[in-house]
Amino acid sequence: MTAQLLFDSHAHYDDPRFDSDRESFLSAPEQHGVLGFVNVGTDLLSSKLGVAYSQRHKNIYCSVGVHPSCVPGLPADYLVLLEDLSRAPKAIAIGEIGLDYHLDVDAKSRKDQCKFFEEQLALAQQLELPVIIHSRDAKEDTMAVLGNMKPKSFVLHCFSYDLATMERVCDLGGFLSFTGVVTFKNAVDSRAVLAAVPADRLLLETDSPYMAPEPYRGQRCDSSFLRYIAACFAGTRNVSFTEMVATLNGNAERLFGITLDCQ
Repeated sequence: MTAQLLFDSHAHYDDPRFDSDRESFLSAPEQHGVLGFVNVGTDLLSSKLGVAYSQRHKNIYCSVGVHPSCVPGLPADYLVLLEDLSRAPKAIAIGEIGLDYHLDVDAKSRKDQCKFFEEQLALAQQLELPVIIHSRDAKEDTMAVLGNMKPKSFVLHCFSYDLATMERVCDLGGFLSFTGVVTFKNAVDSRAVLAAVPADRLLLETDSPYMAPEPYRGQRCDSSFLRYIAACFAGTRNVSFTEMVATLNGNAERLFGITLDCQ
């Protein structure tokens, strides 16, 4: 298998938009130019589905967690349920968890989001698992929680903040992951941050089915689009595509504690 295959560090193949072709990505990702992916949980159901996918297929991994928009109505024992799911052999992270203030959330909603974020970070620390973090329009609170909790290993996925925040993340030992947004013509600021991220702190993701890169912006995204994003990474950072692939796959292995099977 060619070394040019890319690993998708963040995707959502449980999404109904993959009902018609999900199995082709699960059973034969290499046919799409993909080495494998992490199916990222956003609630208890998607976390369970991700575990099931990972148990059936090589190079398919999963994370388990509750996205901030999904915390209302969680059962009181949700942490116990997440811990049980995290015991699956290929459950490699807690996530995606975090804060989302994009909608006009009130003070109580922000407080509740912070509570669930901190609880799941504590679970990750207890289990010694890395964390996949969602943060949208919540920069200061996210960085405050991370500074207080100091997770041992984490990634800010779909990174959308500034250079100063990137440096704060790296100072805390975190990784930064970018999506197809960096390929958009108006994403000048994002590409400036992308160019400055230390090579050993950089990850690639599609966030499928969201964030399709150019020239497919607005369409359903899937992991076959990784090559367009990686090409943008390579051009922005002035390195070869081959070197970029090796760096990105290696960083995913290091963060998640996995060895990708290229045979």
